[in-house]
Amino acid sequence: MPYAEYTVTIDRPAREVFDYLADGTHNREWRAGVLDIRHTNSTTGEGAAYRQVLAGPGGRRVDGDYRITVFNPPHRLEFLVTAGPAWPAGAFELTEGTGRATVVRFALDLQPTGFMKLMTPMITRQMRREVAQLEALKKVLEQADPR
Repeated sequence: MPYAEYTVTIDRPAREVFDYLADGTHNREWRAGVLDIRHTNSTTGEGAAYRQVLAGPGGRRVDGDYRITVFNPPHRLEFLVTAGPAWPAGAFELTEGTGRATVVRFALDLQPTGFMKLMTPMITRQMRREVAQLEALKKVLEQADPR
């Protein structure tokens, strides 16, 4: 079963980090491979849905739509991918660190079925690359003007 997680400490308050992550339209700013993203319903928080297009193998555009399934500010944000070649569940767990720092853990979990089970090593590598993009999130948020 493919699983990946990554943890980083960001020098920003937990609520600021949570709010940024909860607004999926920011994904292009810190996630390589996100070509397009838009909020597709009027819901914010739990139930919010996003249409996301990703750069796939060979330059193909692939769907990566998702829906927020758990919204517990400023501590936990979970989502489920609802379109695309793989449908992992993801979770951001935020813990207040020292000062105004926030420890962010990003985990992805996938239950492959059928042919996808044969692709587990490749999927796991991609998931590891995805969660490691927290380093880019850290850079974007720490370079932003404080509010």
